[in-house]
Amino acid sequence: MSQTSASQASLPSDGAAAASVLPPVQLLAGLGLAVAGVVAFSLRPVIIKLAYRYNVDPVTLIMLRMVFALPFFFGMALWSGARKGERAPVSRRDLALTIGLGVTGYYAASFCDFLGLRYVSAGMGRLLLFLYPTIVVLLSAMFLGKRIGLREVVALVVSYAGVALVVWSEVGTGHPNFMAGAGLVFMGAFLYSVYLVGSSRVVQRIGSMRFTAYAMTAACLCCILQFAVLRPLSALDLPLQVYWLSAVMAVVCTVLPVLMTAEALRRVGPNLVALSGAIGPVAAAVFGYLVLAEPMGWLQLAGAALTVAGVMIITLWKTA
Repeated sequence: MSQTSASQASLPSDGAAAASVLPPVQLLAGLGLAVAGVVAFSLRPVIIKLAYRYNVDPVTLIMLRMVFALPFFFGMALWSGARKGERAPVSRRDLALTIGLGVTGYYAASFCDFLGLRYVSAGMGRLLLFLYPTIVVLLSAMFLGKRIGLREVVALVVSYAGVALVVWSEVGTGHPNFMAGAGLVFMGAFLYSVYLVGSSRVVQRIGSMRFTAYAMTAACLCCILQFAVLRPLSALDLPLQVYWLSAVMAVVCTVLPVLMTAEALRRVGPNLVALSGAIGPVAAAVFGYLVLAEPMGWLQLAGAALTVAGVMIITLWKTA
Protein backbone atom coordinates (compact mmCIF):
# COMPACT_ATOMS: atom_id res chain seq x y z
CA MET A 1 0.00 0.00 0.00
CA SER A 2 2.55 2.58 1.10
CA GLN A 3 6.10 2.95 0.03
CA THR A 4 7.14 2.79 3.70
CA SER A 5 7.51 -0.85 4.56
CA ALA A 6 7.34 -2.53 7.93
CA SER A 7 11.12 -2.44 8.04
CA GLN A 8 10.77 0.77 10.01
CA ALA A 9 9.78 -1.26 13.02
CA SER A 10 13.17 -2.91 13.17
CA LEU A 11 15.25 0.24 12.89
CA PRO A 12 16.63 2.39 15.68
CA SER A 13 14.72 5.54 16.56
CA ASP A 14 17.65 7.94 16.75
CA GLY A 15 17.46 9.05 13.12
CA ALA A 16 17.66 12.77 13.90
CA ALA A 17 20.71 12.40 16.12
CA ALA A 18 22.44 10.12 13.64
CA ALA A 19 21.69 12.45 10.76
CA SER A 20 23.60 15.28 12.45
CA VAL A 21 26.87 13.33 12.17
CA LEU A 22 26.34 11.75 8.75
CA PRO A 23 28.78 12.60 5.96
CA PRO A 24 27.17 15.10 3.55
CA VAL A 25 27.28 12.68 0.64
CA GLN A 26 25.52 9.95 2.62
CA LEU A 27 22.95 12.41 3.95
CA LEU A 28 22.14 13.77 0.49
CA ALA A 29 21.99 10.27 -0.99
CA GLY A 30 19.65 9.06 1.75
CA LEU A 31 17.36 12.07 1.47
CA GLY A 32 17.37 11.78 -2.30
CA LEU A 33 16.29 8.14 -2.11
CA ALA A 34 13.58 8.97 0.43
CA VAL A 35 12.17 11.81 -1.65
CA ALA A 36 12.37 9.76 -4.85
CA GLY A 37 10.48 6.92 -3.16
CA VAL A 38 7.74 9.26 -1.98
CA VAL A 39 7.37 10.95 -5.37
CA ALA A 40 7.33 7.60 -7.21
CA PHE A 41 4.62 6.26 -4.92
CA SER A 42 2.63 9.47 -5.34
CA LEU A 43 2.39 8.78 -9.06
CA ARG A 44 0.32 5.66 -8.42
CA PRO A 45 -3.14 7.28 -8.07
CA VAL A 46 -2.50 9.34 -11.19
CA ILE A 47 -1.59 6.24 -13.20
CA ILE A 48 -4.65 4.42 -11.87
CA LYS A 49 -6.86 7.29 -13.00
CA LEU A 50 -5.18 7.30 -16.43
CA ALA A 51 -5.78 3.55 -16.80
CA TYR A 52 -9.47 3.95 -15.94
CA ARG A 53 -9.83 6.12 -19.04
CA TYR A 54 -9.45 2.90 -21.07
CA ASN A 55 -12.47 1.30 -19.36
CA VAL A 56 -10.46 -1.27 -17.39
CA ASP A 57 -12.13 -2.43 -14.18
CA PRO A 58 -10.37 -2.43 -10.75
CA VAL A 59 -10.19 -6.24 -10.48
CA THR A 60 -8.33 -6.50 -13.77
CA LEU A 61 -6.12 -3.46 -13.19
CA ILE A 62 -4.89 -4.50 -9.76
CA MET A 63 -4.22 -8.00 -11.10
CA LEU A 64 -2.08 -6.63 -13.93
CA ARG A 65 -0.14 -4.47 -11.48
CA MET A 66 0.59 -7.45 -9.24
CA VAL A 67 1.50 -9.74 -12.16
CA PHE A 68 4.22 -7.31 -13.16
CA ALA A 69 5.36 -6.84 -9.54
CA LEU A 70 5.31 -10.53 -8.51
CA PRO A 71 8.65 -11.57 -10.08
CA PHE A 72 10.45 -8.79 -8.20
CA PHE A 73 8.99 -9.70 -4.82
CA PHE A 74 9.45 -13.41 -5.43
CA GLY A 75 13.11 -12.75 -6.18
CA MET A 76 13.35 -10.58 -3.09
CA ALA A 77 11.93 -13.45 -1.00
CA LEU A 78 14.56 -15.86 -2.35
CA TRP A 79 17.36 -13.35 -1.83
CA SER A 80 16.31 -12.39 1.69
CA GLY A 81 16.19 -16.04 2.72
CA ALA A 82 19.87 -16.34 1.80
CA ARG A 83 20.93 -13.22 3.71
CA LYS A 84 23.02 -13.63 6.83
CA GLY A 85 20.78 -13.27 9.87
CA GLU A 86 17.65 -14.22 7.94
CA ARG A 87 18.47 -17.83 7.16
CA ALA A 88 16.57 -19.33 10.09
CA PRO A 89 13.40 -21.09 8.97
CA VAL A 90 10.15 -19.22 9.47
CA SER A 91 7.73 -20.91 11.87
CA ARG A 92 4.29 -21.88 10.62
CA ARG A 93 2.73 -19.34 12.97
CA ASP A 94 4.90 -16.48 11.69
CA LEU A 95 4.34 -17.54 8.09
CA ALA A 96 0.57 -17.58 8.62
CA LEU A 97 0.71 -14.16 10.30
CA THR A 98 2.84 -12.75 7.48
CA ILE A 99 0.48 -14.06 4.81
CA GLY A 100 -2.57 -12.81 6.72
CA LEU A 101 -1.05 -9.36 7.20
CA GLY A 102 0.00 -9.22 3.55
CA VAL A 103 -3.52 -10.08 2.44
CA THR A 104 -4.91 -7.40 4.77
CA GLY A 105 -2.35 -4.63 4.32
CA TYR A 106 -1.46 -4.96 0.65
CA TYR A 107 -4.23 -6.88 -1.11
CA ALA A 108 -7.39 -5.69 0.67
CA ALA A 109 -6.05 -2.19 1.35
CA SER A 110 -4.90 -1.73 -2.25
CA PHE A 111 -8.18 -3.05 -3.63
CA CYS A 112 -10.14 -0.53 -1.53
CA ASP A 113 -7.83 2.18 -2.85
CA PHE A 114 -8.32 1.09 -6.47
CA LEU A 115 -12.10 1.03 -6.02
CA GLY A 116 -12.20 4.41 -4.30
CA LEU A 117 -10.07 6.12 -6.96
CA ARG A 118 -12.87 5.61 -9.45
CA TYR A 119 -14.77 8.33 -7.59
CA VAL A 120 -12.21 10.65 -5.95
CA SER A 121 -9.33 12.69 -7.32
CA ALA A 122 -5.74 11.43 -7.21
CA GLY A 123 -4.80 14.17 -4.73
CA MET A 124 -7.72 13.36 -2.46
CA GLY A 125 -6.89 9.68 -2.56
CA ARG A 126 -3.27 10.25 -1.57
CA LEU A 127 -4.30 12.64 1.19
CA LEU A 128 -6.64 10.08 2.75
CA LEU A 129 -4.00 7.35 2.55
CA PHE A 130 -1.55 9.71 4.23
CA LEU A 131 -3.68 9.53 7.39
CA TYR A 132 -2.45 6.04 8.23
CA PRO A 133 0.01 7.18 10.98
CA THR A 134 -2.88 8.76 12.87
CA ILE A 135 -4.87 5.52 12.60
CA VAL A 136 -1.84 3.57 13.85
CA VAL A 137 -1.76 5.77 16.95
CA LEU A 138 -5.45 5.12 17.63
CA LEU A 139 -5.15 1.36 17.07
CA SER A 140 -2.06 1.19 19.29
CA ALA A 141 -3.99 2.94 22.05
CA MET A 142 -6.97 0.61 21.67
CA PHE A 143 -5.17 -2.73 21.39
CA LEU A 144 -1.60 -2.23 22.65
CA GLY A 145 -2.31 0.04 25.60
CA LYS A 146 -0.25 2.94 24.23
CA ARG A 147 -1.11 6.23 25.91
CA ILE A 148 -2.41 9.15 23.82
CA GLY A 149 -1.15 12.47 25.14
CA LEU A 150 -2.03 16.08 24.42
CA ARG A 151 0.37 16.29 21.47
CA GLU A 152 -1.25 13.32 19.77
CA VAL A 153 -4.75 14.71 20.40
CA VAL A 154 -3.77 18.04 18.82
CA ALA A 155 -2.22 16.21 15.86
CA LEU A 156 -5.35 14.13 15.34
CA VAL A 157 -7.61 17.17 15.47
CA VAL A 158 -5.42 19.11 13.02
CA SER A 159 -5.14 16.17 10.60
CA TYR A 160 -8.82 15.37 10.41
CA ALA A 161 -9.77 19.04 10.29
CA GLY A 162 -7.63 19.28 7.16
CA VAL A 163 -9.28 16.25 5.61
CA ALA A 164 -12.72 17.61 6.50
CA LEU A 165 -11.86 20.88 4.75
CA VAL A 166 -10.77 19.12 1.56
CA VAL A 167 -13.81 16.81 1.61
CA TRP A 168 -16.13 19.79 2.13
CA SER A 169 -14.52 21.60 -0.80
CA GLU A 170 -15.14 18.62 -3.13
CA VAL A 171 -18.62 17.53 -2.00
CA GLY A 172 -21.15 18.46 -4.67
CA THR A 173 -18.48 19.32 -7.23
CA GLY A 174 -16.90 15.91 -7.85
CA HIS A 175 -18.24 12.47 -8.75
CA PRO A 176 -21.78 11.65 -7.52
CA ASN A 177 -20.26 8.74 -5.55
CA PHE A 178 -17.52 10.92 -4.06
CA MET A 179 -18.32 10.06 -0.43
CA ALA A 180 -18.38 6.34 -1.18
CA GLY A 181 -15.01 6.65 -2.90
CA ALA A 182 -13.53 8.61 -0.01
CA GLY A 183 -14.82 5.98 2.41
CA LEU A 184 -13.21 3.20 0.38
CA VAL A 185 -9.83 4.95 0.26
CA PHE A 186 -10.01 5.64 4.00
CA MET A 187 -10.81 1.95 4.57
CA GLY A 188 -7.65 1.17 2.63
CA ALA A 189 -5.67 3.43 4.98
CA PHE A 190 -7.28 1.70 7.96
CA LEU A 191 -6.40 -1.78 6.68
CA TYR A 192 -2.82 -0.70 6.02
CA SER A 193 -2.65 0.62 9.57
CA VAL A 194 -3.81 -2.76 10.88
CA TYR A 195 -0.97 -4.29 8.87
CA LEU A 196 1.60 -1.94 10.42
CA VAL A 197 0.39 -2.48 13.98
CA GLY A 198 0.25 -6.24 13.57
CA SER A 199 3.57 -6.60 11.78
CA SER A 200 5.98 -5.03 14.27
CA ARG A 201 6.69 -8.17 16.30
CA VAL A 202 6.70 -10.53 13.32
CA VAL A 203 9.30 -8.31 11.60
CA GLN A 204 11.59 -8.62 14.59
CA ARG A 205 11.46 -12.41 14.40
CA ILE A 206 11.86 -13.07 10.67
CA GLY A 207 13.55 -9.90 9.35
CA SER A 208 12.12 -6.87 7.59
CA MET A 209 13.12 -7.73 4.01
CA ARG A 210 11.84 -11.29 4.20
CA PHE A 211 8.61 -10.18 5.86
CA THR A 212 7.92 -7.56 3.17
CA ALA A 213 8.77 -9.98 0.35
CA TYR A 214 6.54 -12.75 1.72
CA ALA A 215 3.66 -10.38 2.48
CA MET A 216 3.80 -8.76 -0.95
CA THR A 217 4.03 -12.14 -2.69
CA ALA A 218 0.89 -13.29 -0.84
CA ALA A 219 -0.91 -10.10 -1.85
CA CYS A 220 0.10 -10.54 -5.50
CA LEU A 221 -1.22 -14.11 -5.55
CA CYS A 222 -4.53 -12.98 -4.00
CA CYS A 223 -5.03 -10.37 -6.73
CA ILE A 224 -4.33 -12.96 -9.43
CA LEU A 225 -6.69 -15.48 -7.81
CA GLN A 226 -9.41 -12.84 -7.50
CA PHE A 227 -9.18 -12.11 -11.22
CA ALA A 228 -9.27 -15.84 -12.09
CA VAL A 229 -12.47 -16.28 -10.06
CA LEU A 230 -14.31 -13.10 -11.03
CA ARG A 231 -13.27 -12.33 -14.61
CA PRO A 232 -13.05 -14.27 -17.89
CA LEU A 233 -9.81 -14.29 -19.88
CA SER A 234 -11.53 -12.01 -22.40
CA ALA A 235 -11.20 -9.24 -19.80
CA LEU A 236 -7.53 -9.11 -20.78
CA ASP A 237 -8.46 -7.85 -24.25
CA LEU A 238 -7.33 -4.33 -23.41
CA PRO A 239 -5.47 -1.54 -25.20
CA LEU A 240 -1.69 -1.78 -25.03
CA GLN A 241 -1.64 1.45 -23.01
CA VAL A 242 -3.25 -0.35 -20.05
CA TYR A 243 -0.42 -2.89 -19.98
CA TRP A 244 2.21 -0.16 -20.14
CA LEU A 245 0.53 1.78 -17.34
CA SER A 246 0.25 -1.39 -15.23
CA ALA A 247 3.94 -2.15 -15.73
CA VAL A 248 4.92 1.39 -14.75
CA MET A 249 2.66 1.20 -11.71
CA ALA A 250 4.21 -2.12 -10.65
CA VAL A 251 7.85 -1.18 -11.12
CA VAL A 252 8.01 2.59 -10.63
CA CYS A 253 5.19 3.02 -8.09
CA THR A 254 5.43 -0.26 -6.14
CA VAL A 255 8.77 -2.09 -6.29
CA LEU A 256 11.15 0.87 -6.55
CA PRO A 257 9.56 2.88 -3.69
CA VAL A 258 9.84 -0.12 -1.36
CA LEU A 259 13.52 -0.59 -2.20
CA MET A 260 14.38 3.12 -2.17
CA THR A 261 12.66 3.68 1.17
CA ALA A 262 14.39 0.69 2.74
CA GLU A 263 17.77 1.99 1.57
CA ALA A 264 16.96 5.52 2.76
CA LEU A 265 16.03 4.16 6.18
CA ARG A 266 19.39 2.38 6.34
CA ARG A 267 21.32 5.51 5.38
CA VAL A 268 19.61 8.32 7.31
CA GLY A 269 17.13 6.70 9.73
CA PRO A 270 13.37 6.94 10.11
CA ASN A 271 13.15 10.56 11.26
CA LEU A 272 14.35 12.11 8.01
CA VAL A 273 12.45 9.54 5.96
CA ALA A 274 9.30 10.53 7.86
CA LEU A 275 9.92 14.17 7.01
CA SER A 276 10.16 13.34 3.32
CA GLY A 277 6.73 11.68 3.51
CA ALA A 278 5.13 15.13 3.74
CA ILE A 279 5.91 15.58 0.06
CA GLY A 280 3.52 12.75 -0.88
CA PRO A 281 0.10 14.46 -0.80
CA VAL A 282 1.53 17.61 -2.36
CA ALA A 283 3.22 15.65 -5.15
CA ALA A 284 0.02 13.69 -5.86
CA ALA A 285 -2.01 16.91 -5.99
CA VAL A 286 0.50 18.52 -8.38
CA PHE A 287 0.61 15.44 -10.62
CA GLY A 288 -3.20 15.33 -10.61
CA TYR A 289 -3.34 18.98 -11.59
CA LEU A 290 -0.72 18.69 -14.36
CA VAL A 291 -1.65 15.30 -15.82
CA LEU A 292 -5.37 14.94 -15.06
CA ALA A 293 -6.37 18.62 -14.86
CA GLU A 294 -7.78 18.08 -11.37
CA PRO A 295 -8.71 21.23 -9.43
CA MET A 296 -6.21 22.59 -6.92
CA GLY A 297 -7.77 25.59 -5.20
CA TRP A 298 -6.83 27.30 -1.96
CA LEU A 299 -9.27 25.18 0.09
CA GLN A 300 -7.61 21.98 -1.12
CA LEU A 301 -4.15 23.38 -0.44
CA ALA A 302 -5.12 24.62 3.04
CA GLY A 303 -6.70 21.29 3.94
CA ALA A 304 -3.69 19.37 2.66
CA ALA A 305 -1.37 21.61 4.69
CA LEU A 306 -3.34 20.95 7.88
CA THR A 307 -3.39 17.20 7.27
CA VAL A 308 0.33 17.06 6.54
CA ALA A 309 1.09 19.14 9.64
CA GLY A 310 -0.95 16.86 11.89
CA VAL A 311 0.55 13.67 10.49
CA MET A 312 4.07 15.07 10.77
CA ILE A 313 3.50 15.85 14.45
CA ILE A 314 2.56 12.24 15.09
CA THR A 315 5.21 10.73 12.81
CA LEU A 316 8.06 12.76 14.21
CA TRP A 317 6.91 12.07 17.77
CA LYS A 318 7.00 8.34 17.06
CA THR A 319 10.46 8.43 15.47
CA ALA A 320 12.10 11.03 17.69
